[in-house]
Amino acid sequence: MICILLVAGHGTVLEAQIKNDETGLYSHLTGVPKALLPGVGGRKILDFWWETVNMRQLFTEVYLVTNADKYKYYERWATANDFPVENIVNDGSTTLEDRLGAVADLELAIRSRKLQDDIMVIAGDMLCADQNFDIAQVIRFFRSEPGELIIYYELEESEKSSSRGIVEVCPDTHRITCFLEKPQDGLTASRLASVVFYCLQRETLSHLSDFLHVQPRASFGRFWEWLINEKQLDVFGMKLPTGFQLIGQVGLSDYTKWLTHYSTKQQDNPAKPITYRSFARVGLMGNPSDGFNGKTIAMSISNFWAEVTLVESQTLVLVPHPLNDPTEFGSLQDLFCISRKEGYLGGLRLLQATCKKFYQFCSKQGIALTKQNFTLKYDTNIPRQVGLAGSSAIVSATLKCLMKFYNITENDLPKPIRANFILNVETDELFITAGLQDRVVQVYEGLVYMDFSKKLMEEQGYGNYVSMDMSGLPQFWLAYLSDPSDSGRIHSNIRQRWLSGEPLVVEAMKSFAELTDQARTALQERDWRRLTQLMDQNFELRRSVYTDDCLGPGNLKMVQLARQFGSAVKLPGSGGAVVGLCLDEEKLVEMRQAFQEAGCVFCVIAPYNPSASTVGGHH
Repeated sequence: MICILLVAGHGTVLEAQIKNDETGLYSHLTGVPKALLPGVGGRKILDFWWETVNMRQLFTEVYLVTNADKYKYYERWATANDFPVENIVNDGSTTLEDRLGAVADLELAIRSRKLQDDIMVIAGDMLCADQNFDIAQVIRFFRSEPGELIIYYELEESEKSSSRGIVEVCPDTHRITCFLEKPQDGLTASRLASVVFYCLQRETLSHLSDFLHVQPRASFGRFWEWLINEKQLDVFGMKLPTGFQLIGQVGLSDYTKWLTHYSTKQQDNPAKPITYRSFARVGLMGNPSDGFNGKTIAMSISNFWAEVTLVESQTLVLVPHPLNDPTEFGSLQDLFCISRKEGYLGGLRLLQATCKKFYQFCSKQGIALTKQNFTLKYDTNIPRQVGLAGSSAIVSATLKCLMKFYNITENDLPKPIRANFILNVETDELFITAGLQDRVVQVYEGLVYMDFSKKLMEEQGYGNYVSMDMSGLPQFWLAYLSDPSDSGRIHSNIRQRWLSGEPLVVEAMKSFAELTDQARTALQERDWRRLTQLMDQNFELRRSVYTDDCLGPGNLKMVQLARQFGSAVKLPGSGGAVVGLCLDEEKLVEMRQAFQEAGCVFCVIAPYNPSASTVGGHH
C-alpha cells in the first residue's frame, strides 16, 4: 500500500491573518505553510502524520503533494525529518486562483509517479484530537471490506454539519449509503463527518480522471458524492473515536481555538482513573426462562457490586485480585483449602476476555481504537457461586471503563447490543452457562421487564426491555448459603430437553412468561399480595421441571425455612441464594434470626435505582 499526504492547499485567510496580527505572538509563523504550523503537543501538524505513516511494514512508499509556492518549506522539512525529498510532488500552483484542487493533486501524484497499488490519502494539514490512533487497524478494516474506505468521526456539539462532508452509514454493513457535501440544515439527521482520510483500491484509481473530466478542480467531497450517490460504488465507513479539524480556509482565531481545545483534551486525559460499578441483581420473576425465549423481571441491588478501575499506563496490565486471584499462599494446606472452596477461576480471566472481545467488536464494527495502554484492576463484594450475577458484573463494569477510555458512545454500542456483548464474553470466551437476563439488568439498571420471545430474538437479535417504576417498592429480602456449590451446575439437562421439544419443558417456559406478565401488572398496581403468590408459583414451576435432585438440598432447605414464616420465596438466580417478600414485619425479624441460626447470610434488599441514586455506576 502507498500513502499520499496532501499539503498543496493555499491557506490564504490564515496566512494573511498571521501576517497582519498586531500582537506579535505569531510573527515567527509568517509565511509558514499550514501543515508546518504547531499542532497538538507543540509538534508540527505534519510531524504527527509522518510519524504515524512512517512504517515500512505498512506502506511501501509515502509521497507528499505540495504547491510551488511552499515547495521550499517542505523540502527543508523533508531533509530535517528523514523524508525522501524525491517523493515530494510539486503541483506547480502558486495561488488559490490557479490551484489544482485536492482530487487533481492526488491524480497528479498517481499519474506522474506511475503508482499502481492501493492508496491511503490523508490531508497533512489536519489537526487530530487524539495523537495515538492505530493506523494498522484502519488498513486491516479496509482489507476486510470489498470497496473503498472513508474515515469519519462524530461532530462535537459546537460543529455545524453544514461545514463538513456528512456520511450516512448502514450500521450492519458499514456501507456508506449517502454522502452529502456541506448539506443545508434539515437535509440529514446524520452527525457523522468525513475527513480527508481515505483508502482507495487500485482498481478504482481510474475513476479519478473520469471524475476530473466532469468536475475539474473539485474537492474530495464532490468526488465522493459522485462515486457513492451517482456511480453507486461500494464505499465503507470506519469511525475514529476522536475529533478532526482541517485548517483549510479558516482564520487565526479558529486555528488557535481548535489547537487549545485539542491540547486541553490531551492534558485532561492521562492521569485520571476511570472507575465504574455494576451491581448484583435478583431475578424477581420468570427466571430461568430468559435462556428459553421466556420473559423475566429482575432488579439491580445496591447491597453488592463489582467495581473496575482503569488508568492509562505505558503497557497493558491486568492486576490480579489478592483474594480472587491468589498467587501467594500461607502453606500447601492453605492452597488446598482455598482451591477446594474457591476453585481456580478468579476474575482476571473476565477482564482479559472482555478486553479481547472489545477489540474484536471494534475491529469488526469499523471503529479504530487509539494506541493507548491501560492498567485494569477490579474489586467485588458479590458473594461467589450463589447466582447473583457476580461474573457478569465484573464484565459489565470493565466494558463501561473501556467505552469511556476509548470514547465509544451509546450509538457505537447501544444498550441491547451491550447486553449481548457481555453474554458473549461469558458464553463464547469462557464457556459459562448463562442467559441474557443478568446482562440486560446490569446494562439498564434498576427494575427491568424483559421479553425474550423467539420472534424478537430472531428479527432484531435482542429482546424487548422496559425499565419499570421503582417508587414505593415493598421490602424484598435475600438469603444465601455461606458455603455454596458451583451455581453453573443447576441448569442441568433442561437445555437439551427444551431443544428437543419436550412438552413439559416447552410448556413450563411459556408458563414462566405468563407469570412474568401477571407480575408486571401486580407491580404496576402495587398489588403486593398477588406478587407474593406469583413468586411462590414461579418456584413451584421451577421445581416441577428441574426436580429436587437438581435444585439441591441447600436451596430447598432455605425455601422451606422461609415458608415456615409465611414468606413468598424463590431462587433469584441459578442457585445458592433465595429472594423473598414477607409482608408481615414481625415475621420478617423472626425469619432473619432463623436464617442466621441455620448458618445462612440474610439481608434486606436495597434496590439500586439509577435515576434516584447518587452512588451511580461511575465515580
